[in-house]
Amino acid sequence: MSQGGDPWRGCVSLLGIVVCLSFVSPLATGAEPPLHERIDEQIAAHHAGAMAERASDAELLRRLYLDLTGRIPTTSAARAFLDDPSPNKREQLIDRLLASPAYARHMQRTFDVLLMERRADEHVPAAEWQEYLRSSFATNKPYDQLVREILSADGLDPAQRPAAKFYLDRAGETNIVVRDVSRIFLGMDLQCAQCHDHPLVDDYKQDYFYGLSAYLTRSFIFTGQDQPATIAEKAEGEVKFKSAFLDEPERQTGPRVLETTSLVEPAFAEGKSYVIAPAEGVRPQPRFSRRAFLATDLTSPENRQFSRTIVNRLWARMMGRGLIEPLHFDHSDNPPSHPELLDLLATEFTAGGFDLKALLRELARSQTYQRSSEWPADLDAQACPPESFAVANLKPLSPEQLAASTLEATGMSEAIRAEFEQQLRGDPRLGEVLAADEERRTLREEMSEQRLNAQLLGQLGQFVALFGNLPGERQDATEATVHQALYFSHDGGMASWLTPLGQNLAARAVSLSDPALACDEIVLSVLSRRSTTDEQQEFAHLLAAQGESGRATAVSEFIWALLASNEFRFNH
Repeated sequence: MSQGGDPWRGCVSLLGIVVCLSFVSPLATGAEPPLHERIDEQIAAHHAGAMAERASDAELLRRLYLDLTGRIPTTSAARAFLDDPSPNKREQLIDRLLASPAYARHMQRTFDVLLMERRADEHVPAAEWQEYLRSSFATNKPYDQLVREILSADGLDPAQRPAAKFYLDRAGETNIVVRDVSRIFLGMDLQCAQCHDHPLVDDYKQDYFYGLSAYLTRSFIFTGQDQPATIAEKAEGEVKFKSAFLDEPERQTGPRVLETTSLVEPAFAEGKSYVIAPAEGVRPQPRFSRRAFLATDLTSPENRQFSRTIVNRLWARMMGRGLIEPLHFDHSDNPPSHPELLDLLATEFTAGGFDLKALLRELARSQTYQRSSEWPADLDAQACPPESFAVANLKPLSPEQLAASTLEATGMSEAIRAEFEQQLRGDPRLGEVLAADEERRTLREEMSEQRLNAQLLGQLGQFVALFGNLPGERQDATEATVHQALYFSHDGGMASWLTPLGQNLAARAVSLSDPALACDEIVLSVLSRRSTTDEQQEFAHLLAAQGESGRATAVSEFIWALLASNEFRFNH
C-alpha cells in the first residue's frame, strides 16, 4: 500500500497491540477448560432434552474430510481410519487434515466464493487471486491481517496486487464495496440504509452506511497509459447524505465503523496534502489515506462485530447453520441462538490472534460437532430444532465439494496422483523429492495436490454452472434440480468415469469376484463407510440379473446410484 509515510498508522498499530494484550485468553493461564469443552457446556445449557449420540467413525470421517479439505477421503484413507483401534484417532485426524495441503486449497475455494461471490474477472486474474488466498491459508495467516491486506492493497505493488481484486473487480464502485464490506465482514446487510434508515431493522442506520462510505469516497480506479488499473485516492471529498423519504437537512459524516467516533484526520497546510499532486495522466497520492484506515479500523480488536461475524460464519460452515441466521442480519431483533457462546468464540478468536485454524480445530473437537445426524427413535423432532444443535445438521455439498468428491469416489483423483508418483520415480531430476525426510514429503504432497487441482479445474466449471447458487446467495438448496439429475444420468464425462478403466473404482470392483467384497469396495469409496448386509444382497441380485456379460454394466449402475443418492450429496 502506498501511503507516502503516515505516522498515524504506527499509533493505531500500537493501540491494536495494547488492545490485543488486554484479551489474554483464559486458555493461556490454564484456568479454564479447553474451548471445545466450553462450547459443549454452552450448547448443553440451552437444551433440556436428549441429544443425538456420538457420530460413528465413518460418519465423522466423511464429515471432517468434507469440512476441512473439501472432499471425501480416499478409499485407503477411509479403510485405515475405520480399522485404526487408537482411542485418539479422531484428534489425530483433525490435526492431520488441518496440516494438509488440501486444507489450504479448500479454504482458498471457500473464501474465494465468500469474498468474490463468483464474479467474472475484471482487473485481477482469478488464478493470481486464488494463489494469494491459498498461500495465505497454507501459512495460516491471521484473519485480521488477511482482511487488512485485501482492503488496503492498491494494486501497485506486484506482490500485493492479487489482494486488490476485492476492490478492483468491483470497479471501485463505492456503494457496492460498502454493501459487501458491511455484509461480509460485519454481518450486517446495510444495502437498504443507502437511501434511508433500514425500514425493517431499527439498528441499521443510514449513518452506518455513509460512515463506511466516507473511507472510500475519495478512492477511484486509475488507469495510466499501458499500465494495469490501480486504486488511487484524492485528498479531498466529503460524504453528504439525507433520507430519500424524509424532508430533512443534508447531513455529513467522517469515516467511522458503525457507532465508533469519526476518524480524526491530520490537517495539512494549503498545497501540502499530496505526496504526488493530481495532474493529467498522473496517479495522485495523498499524504493521508482514508482507505488505509478502513482496513485498520474494521479489523481492530476493539471492533467486536468483526470477530463476531467471522466466528459465526465458521460455526455455520462446521455446524450447518449459524448462531445468528441469516448470517448477514446480525441485529438486536435477531439475537443469536446462544449469545454467551458467540461472545465466548469471538473473545477467544481475538485473544488467540485471529487464528482460523485454531478455531476450526476447537470446533471440530467439540462433542457438538461430533454428534450424529441420525435421529434416535425416542427423540422428539419438535424439541430439537436445528438451532439447538442437539442433532448434527445436514449440509448440502458445495459445487466445489461435489466435483472433488465425485472425482475421488470414482477413482479419477487417485489415478492422477498415481500418474504424478510415476513421473517422479521416472525423472532423475525429481528423484530427490522422494527422500523420506519430513520436508521432502510435505513438498511432494503439495506438488501432488497442485497437480490434482489443475485437473479438477477442468471439471469445476460445469459443476459450478449446474450446482452453484447465484452470486451472493447461500448454498442451501436441499432438493436436486432436473438439470442436476440429468447431469448425473446422461453426461458423457460422468459416464466415462463409471466405465471400468485402469485402476478406477469400476475396474477395481469388476475385478473382485466376491460380490460382497465388490459391494464393500464401492460403498467405501463413494460413501466412506462399510456396506450393509442389505446392500450386499441387493448388489448380488443386480449382478445375477445382469449375468457375467453385464457385470461391468451392473457395477457402473450401482456406483451411479450411490453418487446420485442424498447420502452422497449431503455432508451429514
